[in-house]
Amino acid sequence: MKRVIYPGTFDPVTNGHIDIVRRASELFDEVVVTIAKNPGKTCMFSINERIEMLEESLKEFPNVLVDSFDGLVVDHAKQVGAIGIVRGLRAVSDFEYEFQMALMNRKLAGEISTILLMPHARYTYLNSTIIRNLAAFGGDVAEFVPLIVQNKLKERFISKKNPS
Repeated sequence: MKRVIYPGTFDPVTNGHIDIVRRASELFDEVVVTIAKNPGKTCMFSINERIEMLEESLKEFPNVLVDSFDGLVVDHAKQVGAIGIVRGLRAVSDFEYEFQMALMNRKLAGEISTILLMPHARYTYLNSTIIRNLAAFGGDVAEFVPLIVQNKLKERFISKKNPS
């Protein structure tokens, strides 16, 4: 069985992420979408909230699992028996960072490949930061995220405007 991981913070998951999962699920037997606990990032949503949003958003894919990890991506890939790490490549600006990470991961675990997948063109400008900012200013995010994410963003920003 060919299993890969698709790591990210997914804060929140977007339709671009889901497009990458769709592509990966067609190429591999199993895709483990794994939430990275990144100490360098302050996340809007907790790990449990992100797991809930991912599980709901990805339920149509029978060969996709959701989990989380703390540590190096290559170590987690080894722990789950993955042969590769899937990464989304939206634009040329992503390439340098992803290239550097792929080379470092190869140095740390040469048996694990990095697979770069490009999302559909309609998602190339999309990222979680843009979605959070759009929602914070009351913009409509319906076109860019699943319904559960829309609802969670509304709840988050309504509660910030109306603290109890």
